[in-house]
Amino acid sequence: MRKITTHFTVLVWLLCLISISTIAQTRVSGKVTADADKETLAGISVAVKGKVVGTITDTKGNFSFTTNTERPFVIAVTGVGFQPQEFTISNARNDLNISLKEQVLIGQEVVVSASRVEESVLKSPVSVERLDIRSFQSTPAATFYDALQNIKGVDMSTQSLTFKSVNVRGFGSNGNTRVVQLLDGMDNQAPGLNFSVGNLAGVSELDLESVELLPGAASALYGPNAINGLLLMTSKSPFLYQGLSAYTKVGVMNASNRSTATTPFYDAAFRYAKAFNNKFAVKVGVSYLKANDWQATDYRDQSFSNRSTLETGSRANNPGYDGINIYGDASANLYSSLFANGQPGTGANGSSAILGAIATTQIPQAGNRTLPQLTGLTPQQIFNNIIPNLNISRTGYQENDLVNYNATNLKLNGAIHYRLTENVEAIAQANWGTGTTVYTGADRYYIKGFQLGQYKLELRGSNFFVRAYTTQERSGNSYATATLGQGINEAWSGSVAKWFPTYFGTYAQNALTGYAGAYLTALGAGQAPAAALAGAQAYANSQQQTLLDQARGVADQGRLLPGTPGFQQALETVTGKPIPGDATGVGARFLDKTNLYHAEFMYNFSKQIDPKTVELIVGSNFRRYALNSEGTLFARNEAGEEFSIDEYGAYAQASKTLANVLKLTGSVRYDKNQNFKAQISPRFSAVLTVAKQHNLRASFQRGFRIPTTQDQYIDLNTPTARLIGGLPFLKERYNFSGSPVYTLQSVQAFGAALQQGGAAALPQALTQLKPAVNAGYDPERVETYEVGYKGLLGNKLFIDAYYYYNRFLNFLGSQVVVQGKNPVSLTNPVTALQLINGSARNVYSYPVNSPTQLKNAGWAIGADYMLPGNYMIGANVSSNFLMDQDKIPAGFVTFFNTPKYRYNLSFGNRNVARTGFGFNVVYRAQDAFLWEASFANTEATARKQTIIPAYSTLDAQISKKISGIKSILKVGGTNLTGKLYKQSWGNPSVGSMYYVSLTFDELLN
Repeated sequence: MRKITTHFTVLVWLLCLISISTIAQTRVSGKVTADADKETLAGISVAVKGKVVGTITDTKGNFSFTTNTERPFVIAVTGVGFQPQEFTISNARNDLNISLKEQVLIGQEVVVSASRVEESVLKSPVSVERLDIRSFQSTPAATFYDALQNIKGVDMSTQSLTFKSVNVRGFGSNGNTRVVQLLDGMDNQAPGLNFSVGNLAGVSELDLESVELLPGAASALYGPNAINGLLLMTSKSPFLYQGLSAYTKVGVMNASNRSTATTPFYDAAFRYAKAFNNKFAVKVGVSYLKANDWQATDYRDQSFSNRSTLETGSRANNPGYDGINIYGDASANLYSSLFANGQPGTGANGSSAILGAIATTQIPQAGNRTLPQLTGLTPQQIFNNIIPNLNISRTGYQENDLVNYNATNLKLNGAIHYRLTENVEAIAQANWGTGTTVYTGADRYYIKGFQLGQYKLELRGSNFFVRAYTTQERSGNSYATATLGQGINEAWSGSVAKWFPTYFGTYAQNALTGYAGAYLTALGAGQAPAAALAGAQAYANSQQQTLLDQARGVADQGRLLPGTPGFQQALETVTGKPIPGDATGVGARFLDKTNLYHAEFMYNFSKQIDPKTVELIVGSNFRRYALNSEGTLFARNEAGEEFSIDEYGAYAQASKTLANVLKLTGSVRYDKNQNFKAQISPRFSAVLTVAKQHNLRASFQRGFRIPTTQDQYIDLNTPTARLIGGLPFLKERYNFSGSPVYTLQSVQAFGAALQQGGAAALPQALTQLKPAVNAGYDPERVETYEVGYKGLLGNKLFIDAYYYYNRFLNFLGSQVVVQGKNPVSLTNPVTALQLINGSARNVYSYPVNSPTQLKNAGWAIGADYMLPGNYMIGANVSSNFLMDQDKIPAGFVTFFNTPKYRYNLSFGNRNVARTGFGFNVVYRAQDAFLWEASFANTEATARKQTIIPAYSTLDAQISKKISGIKSILKVGGTNLTGKLYKQSWGNPSVGSMYYVSLTFDELLN
């Protein structure tokens, strides 16, 4: 009986709960129209404010949903391009007719990246830029990612059509590790490379809702590495953006330096999303691009050896020629290379054999006397007279011989969203991309079949999120191009150890024969011995270029030529073999399979603490990098395994608004990486609002950058240097303590002294050598001070301006050092010749902290003005500059790669006289500037010759909305002037693009 009673009681309670739930439910329905023409609007979001419950309007503008939210409550009505509205619901409403006004002027957007909470872009405590769907539709750029370079203060580095790096506030590079790119909260970096590969594995424009850019440090809320900027991309929710959408884009690319100047490109995508009962929603999408890439064809000579210059040096006039985009052209010094490891070389073409030939070869015409007997000179003196102190490089291969420029990019994405309650939404998301492109680092890397997958589980509410995701990188068939060139050269000549002795021996033998012949001829003509000797020397000097050409011809016999079966076979063999290769030859392929695992949460106490009192948020994260390159990129431990890196952090932020005009915000973050000491990152800001639409802001924050996985553990031998991580065990591995290393600059000075004074200057030249100091290696920190203003004047003029000042502590740059393959002893001067002999020395490059503080500053101002008829004109200018440059140590690479001034001008209208026609024109220009990076020849960098020329471009587009088929037709072009330009050293020349696109959206308004 008791059991029956219990069951009955439970049943009654359940019925009561169901009844209460039914009674509490409120139904809201109605229609949304445009205020201007009263047309119904599709895809407009109608949601309960502060919750995840809501819906969107259908193709006829109707909406309907039910909620258990206690009345009264507020619903928010939002749509792209329309002013948001809010309504208080006190009772069920089935006749809610809503009219939305078009929002033309910018400055009304809501951003979340600056404070991790929604706020007006006008009142952001730090600089923030935002692009939305309307921006993507109206941009004249070929893709939304290209449009980022129209933002003030943004520098773009184009390494290929599908790989561009976003750089801000001066410190830029190819593959920028100082800017963090997030996609739906997931760090979009390739974990083995430590930077985002542009949008190669990102999001399709069809599925992109907005992009927010925070220039400057953002570590206080986002953790390590957001030291120069944060790029936050948000995809479309399948609840808010439903239906089918698709686009197709076709066009042509043109650049006069390409193998085929004009080629087609194709870009297509589709997206489908569907919500069921406003509880369950899914979305899927795919995009595919195919094109013939921009080509890197800068063959200028960056060696600066043998008195050549960047513009005048060539293979014809400089035996040490080092073309920027020429690979496999290893070099050595003709004189010093004849001494192997500081001692006279042995073998048929070694210096000992040459010296022996000079000493013992009898000359029949001179009574079988030897040349030393005739001239009174020692064999070494004769050797010095006929062997010039010249750098010699191998005959290399052009980049377009080693790279297939067919660029492709496939992106797949999908997500499942489920509303567990009206306050909590569960998300399972997967993004996967693959492509072929080219990247410029210490080498030019051909990224062939590269794959990046990101997979996330998340619980999200109006005041919290908990997410966990993994990023899985797979390098495919990628390889290092310069290493490939070296490997092909090794494949036919045996090795460097064969090619150079052949070259040097041929030169020496021919030079000796000519020298002796000229001397004997002069004697036979009756000249005195001293005059004959001078004539012989003059003859040897005059024949130098001929002798160099003859020597190269002999050494290059059998060289594999591009387009031949032998060349292709060697290319396939080298690219099929992992770096560094094996006993059978060089390998150029890298096998990166590194994974990143990340978990984090954030909680906003707005439901526990009235936000009017104080708004408090807290958060934390844990991250692991699991390195796996099969030994091609990263060092291994004593057990033969690659390393893992763990790091974790936590933060808190509180904000308070005083008198509704002054908002004060403070935050602090703690982070710890297993290899470095803990970091504390505070941020303080104040925003003063005057007359509602004028906002003055000031902030201080500290950011930091933990050395990347490569900066910590890389162990990669490139043709220019062995790249090693900065952790102490790697220096121990290469015996820095037992075999001293010298700064590159001092070795260059040593070589210059020898070149000027010859062998006799060796003792004095030794004084130029400087041992490398064991510099610090700690996380990089920056202190940023910023003031700014954002405001609307007369609801027609939007102004945004800022000034910032950075003070870097422990700035991370790179240092290049040189080590003899056998220990150099300054008490035995000849051993120092190894340092200028490419085949007898080791060159290392590794990250170090700058011994002096780096300081930089900059400013930017942008203005947009709405003319009558909704025509919009915009302009912005930005400037970045490095301070106290004279205090920076010589040879320290700062990676401060930016023009001093950069300008953007735009003019457009999204809907001319409501005809459905729109247009936009953008003009960009920037100054010339110095580029510092590991790809450039170190001597070229040291001489400050790596200049990126000034350039300007003009982009334009015209669009037409075709309501009958719910589509937008767009015709546009970029770089309409057709003048080629480059954005960084060694990268391709960018030409013009012309395209036509048609975008269909089932819910297009």
